[in-house]
Amino acid sequence: MMSNLVEIRDLRVAFDGVPVLHGIDLDVAPGEALGLVGESGCGKSVTWLAALGLLPSKARVTGSVRLGDTDLSGAPRSRLESVRGGRIAMIFQDPSSALNPVLKVGKQLCEALRLHRGLTGQAAQSDALRLMDMVGIPDARGRFTLYPHEFSGGQCQRLMIAMALAGEPDLLIADEPTTALDATIQAQILDLLSRLRAEMNMAMVFISHDLGAVAQVCERVCVMYAGRIVEQGAVGLLFDRPRHPYTRGLFDAIPRLYGPRAPLVPIPGTVPDPRRLPRGCAFAPRCSHARDFCQDERPSLLGQRDGRKLACAYPQPDPGLQEEQQRQREGLLQ
Repeated sequence: MMSNLVEIRDLRVAFDGVPVLHGIDLDVAPGEALGLVGESGCGKSVTWLAALGLLPSKARVTGSVRLGDTDLSGAPRSRLESVRGGRIAMIFQDPSSALNPVLKVGKQLCEALRLHRGLTGQAAQSDALRLMDMVGIPDARGRFTLYPHEFSGGQCQRLMIAMALAGEPDLLIADEPTTALDATIQAQILDLLSRLRAEMNMAMVFISHDLGAVAQVCERVCVMYAGRIVEQGAVGLLFDRPRHPYTRGLFDAIPRLYGPRAPLVPIPGTVPDPRRLPRGCAFAPRCSHARDFCQDERPSLLGQRDGRKLACAYPQPDPGLQEEQQRQREGLLQ
């Protein structure tokens, strides 16, 4: 059985003494595409910024992060810098702010190749042009000496993907890579990420609010809420039969393209302030299924019979289990 590429255990983060991540356990297998979904403020980006040591000094991070045989927990800066951009690369949310506006894009790509693969001069330029071609930048040679503002938003995102691939990473973390792009460009970026992952046999963590995008590019999904994972499982299983009330609420809030028109069903309220979390289940104040038990007890993330993991005392019914119980009752009556 192949070991995991990344293993995160009991990852906790606090800012100025206020906990924002509450014991994240997460595995990423080689070549796997994992999706992280949830509302803003649930801890999706913080999880990976903490794992890579990219949080500010005021953040207190505890727990274990392993990349293969390398322990990143409390690792010195030199070790983290050898991993960041090399074995693990990250695409940040806003490509326009991530690219240096006063440097030509070709120079920025060559810098990434020099840092992560030791390429310089003509070798670096040739590989930079190859990366630009790979991510679909038209007339790469003619646009090599242009500045970021001379590219469209979608092309800037492609350039960020090219820079992330410069170190030939084992894992690519895509943090909201389609934010602020129109629908057509979003589809192109998602197709590009899927193609590159397959060609390079690269694992990917895809962080997004867009459930449709996650379904398109991911094989497994973790749903996060208030700094915890509340449900995780294979894409087909979790999207067809979501069982946590929060996951169910995310799907109910999506507009329907087909069938009769009906009002959207929003999730009432907002993600709780980390400084004033409920004593029990963090989702209980917004949950129509909550009972007295939920107000006082925090559910653990436990494995289920269908292979998913779930943190809920009163989840949505499991159709598969109900069918099995019905067959058992019919067998007893015969």
